[in-house]
Amino acid sequence: MTVTLDARIPAGPIADKWDNHRFSTRLVNPANKRKYQVIIVGSGLAGASAAATLGELGYRVKVFTFHDSPRRAHSIAAQGGINAAKNYRNDGDSVYRLFYDTVKGGDYRSREANVYRLAQVSGEIIDQCAAQGGPFAREYGGLLDNRSFGGAQVSRTFYARGQTGQQLLLGAYQALARQIAAGTVELFTRAEMLDVVLDDGRTAGIVVRDLVTGAVTSHAAHAVVLATGGYSNVFYLSTNAMACNVTAIWRAHRRGAVFANPCYTQIHPTCIPASDEFQSKLTLMSESLRNDGRIWVPTDPDDTRPPNQIPEDARDYYLERAYPAFGNLVPRDVASRAAMRMIDQGRGVGPLGNGVYLDFHDSIGRLGADVVEERYGNLFEMYQRITDEDPYRAPMRIYPAPHYTMGGLWVDYNLMTTVPGLYALGEANFSDHGANRLGASALMQGLADGYFVLPATIGDYLADFLNAEPLPTDHPAFVAAEREVRGRVDGFLAVSGTRPVDWFHRELGKIMIEQCGMARSRPGLEKAMAEIPALRAEFDADVRVLGSADTVNQSLEKAGRVADFFELAELMCRDALDREESCGGHFRVEHQTADGEARRDDDNFAFVSAWEWQGDDAPQVKVEEPLVFEHVELAQRSYK
Repeated sequence: MTVTLDARIPAGPIADKWDNHRFSTRLVNPANKRKYQVIIVGSGLAGASAAATLGELGYRVKVFTFHDSPRRAHSIAAQGGINAAKNYRNDGDSVYRLFYDTVKGGDYRSREANVYRLAQVSGEIIDQCAAQGGPFAREYGGLLDNRSFGGAQVSRTFYARGQTGQQLLLGAYQALARQIAAGTVELFTRAEMLDVVLDDGRTAGIVVRDLVTGAVTSHAAHAVVLATGGYSNVFYLSTNAMACNVTAIWRAHRRGAVFANPCYTQIHPTCIPASDEFQSKLTLMSESLRNDGRIWVPTDPDDTRPPNQIPEDARDYYLERAYPAFGNLVPRDVASRAAMRMIDQGRGVGPLGNGVYLDFHDSIGRLGADVVEERYGNLFEMYQRITDEDPYRAPMRIYPAPHYTMGGLWVDYNLMTTVPGLYALGEANFSDHGANRLGASALMQGLADGYFVLPATIGDYLADFLNAEPLPTDHPAFVAAEREVRGRVDGFLAVSGTRPVDWFHRELGKIMIEQCGMARSRPGLEKAMAEIPALRAEFDADVRVLGSADTVNQSLEKAGRVADFFELAELMCRDALDREESCGGHFRVEHQTADGEARRDDDNFAFVSAWEWQGDDAPQVKVEEPLVFEHVELAQRSYK
């Protein structure tokens, strides 16, 4: 049976929707909050902030992370900053302008009400994080400093040097640790969620596997919150941490939560280039570097001189040339495609010809090396350690690489999925970024969802279950789910094939980056949809997982995650093939303007594509949520 999508967008003027919704939402009084059990999976910014806030409100909370500490969450990689519409620079910023820039940056494929709410609470996030001791950069007079980021012509990005995500995560972690000490939150580390348990169509709890002992156990709750990040590791090489995966939200998808816009993936333009085929991880250089760095390639493809010996008249500052209004601060999808055009024309730099230059010579001359070091010193140090090249003396080499995923579980305005009682926060949901995320908006969304949105909306669902105990974990629904999890784990060990998990993951990544990466075409996507099932069948028959299930076994962990990546990859290609338009990070080569920009089809594709699981042997069915634009006029994006 196909689900009906009800986004539950409040009525009224867009500036009043969130306030009116909070007033009309049912509440749970403080004495009753401690009667409710909430499970949160994931301990990054979205998960840690949600757990800390719900614990502070009085709910009983269990937090699960597959890390040894919440501080290991991938949120630390969001280095450059966090957006907020405080207009400290008095340069024309406002809540509406942040809303507008975010909708435009997402190429008009996001839900207006959610994005406006995000802009509204952005200022509160900065106040919250500063009160927690976040070491934001400050101007001489003591006010918090701002810098620019891609897709905006105002300075609204608050930052802590080049480690903003890490500092904000430490703040959320401290708030979480306080609640753990107070007894409102219970933390489970090295525990991976492998299934969602339903009872009578609503969420009853989860099944987890202890990554140290191998024990499979169940945990019951009135509501479950997934805050497990994105799925760019489907490409194998990406900027994501090695352990990032899709399993939590994919298991939820298989239980009935529809998956929205899976093909919306972002290629980040500022990554250190890969050095060989067997590299297993890419390193991101923060987009903040594009504030003061200028991007260029040699005008002559055959110019092999060291970059410092190439004169100005032999350099092509192609972003400044093609997009003079925004220059080096165009959105990520625009910058990435422009870089790939240079590389495809044979003008790439570096040993493999797969990069472009990011040059700080002018900024060092204008500002001084001390100021550049103050702003970006740790990023420069990271680059030098990885490449053995000094960016103070020679340009960095950067190239586009898989980064953020805008797709995820479909959620309504309350952040609840199509499974009652199951919520998704941060990058695990699809809600705020449309077809392309602007830089410095990941931290903003994760903390908005965790600190301010979920705590205000979850009570509306929980109010129906006052004095109702969670389902006991010896209930047949939990017993059956545990049996399925154990069977799946044992199945990987029983194959005894000849190829390691990483080999299959790498081969899948090659298919995805070539056919469903920065550029997609009908022939390429159809080729991928033929190759992925064949590779998956080979994986099922020939994967080799060493060791056993009752101890630490990273090969076994990877096997489960890669198996889910295979299923996700098929859906990504199906979604990309179905969307006969180009928008944001989804670039179909058949649909582009004369100058190579994305061409949307608003008449036929102004909707969210939400896919419903139909079973192992049947393709998902698409359900559409129409996107209505009442406050931002649909227009061809221009950053020129």
